[in-house]
Amino acid sequence: MSKVLIIEDHDGIRGNIVEILEMALYTVFEAKNGKIGVEMALQHLPDVILCDIMMPELDGYGVLYMLNKHAETSGIPFIFLTAKAEYTDLRKGMEMGADDYLTKPFDDMELLNAIEIRLKKKAAAKTEIPSTADEFRELVAKTDGLAEFNKIIQGNKSREIKKNQIIYYEGDNGRGLYMIIQGKIKTIKLSNDGRELMTGMYSAGDFIGINAILGNTPYTDTSTATEDSLICLITSEQMDNVLNRYPEVARKFIQLLSRDNQEKEEQLLQLAYYSVRKKMAGTLLRLHHKEASKNGFINITREDLAAMACMAAETVSRTLSDFSHEKLIERSGTLITVLDYDKLSKMKN
Repeated sequence: MSKVLIIEDHDGIRGNIVEILEMALYTVFEAKNGKIGVEMALQHLPDVILCDIMMPELDGYGVLYMLNKHAETSGIPFIFLTAKAEYTDLRKGMEMGADDYLTKPFDDMELLNAIEIRLKKKAAAKTEIPSTADEFRELVAKTDGLAEFNKIIQGNKSREIKKNQIIYYEGDNGRGLYMIIQGKIKTIKLSNDGRELMTGMYSAGDFIGINAILGNTPYTDTSTATEDSLICLITSEQMDNVLNRYPEVARKFIQLLSRDNQEKEEQLLQLAYYSVRKKMAGTLLRLHHKEASKNGFINITREDLAAMACMAAETVSRTLSDFSHEKLIERSGTLITVLDYDKLSKMKN
């Protein structure tokens, strides 16, 4: 029987929700303020949490923040209950990691449907966790330390991230290392004039936040989902424990970090000295190495491609059109297939 925690300071609303859910055969826990709600979430580990935004002691944003700091509760589906429908309030909650929201007043079916959808997605996500990238499965099979690291990932709860949702901001204190279970994540840096430079594109089996964990520094870029994704957080404490006990794991992550830094150095060199065509060729080849081996094609928006190549969106469109006419690539919407790898490589060099 699925467990639901309701955190709501209004007695009448909370009592009505409890009655509806108990009639639907859910096991229900209730808290009258955010502070009690956090304690009950850690104690009972519910399958879904419903939480009001405006509350005494600790508001809904504070509850979500506190739960995200604990590995055991960070992956629990979280639904905001709010009487406010303003865009800024809802966006703030979603960027912090909320899975959904219900605007008061809501009827019985809205409530039950929202919970059922979250439970189904959570169940589906569990079945997909073992199907992480082949490269990572090969990595963890080699030594006891990496196998131990894999156990941590399998034991931690995954977290669903919606498209365009922020995972962490540049300058945030490093909470841990993120592994991408499915979907795609981009990392970006913003210039002083607000322009976006994409520093990386990551997909299933990749890690983000390695530099912050190994260097014990804040995150050096902002991480955003480019499509609905599933991620797993390995906390700093868990990482420290594994790295201290198993040097081979530390070596592996140093190698991953070194490879990532080499790619960024090459990207900076291209941005500084290459022509438009060379920059586009280099960017497409990097994406081809990353994505095409898994999907057979590159899936990226014009805006993201412009941010990655440090070019204007109009220039990206014009250059891609030229490449299409020259039969170097094939393009359909956001999908790009490399047709002539050798010519692109020669162009880049």
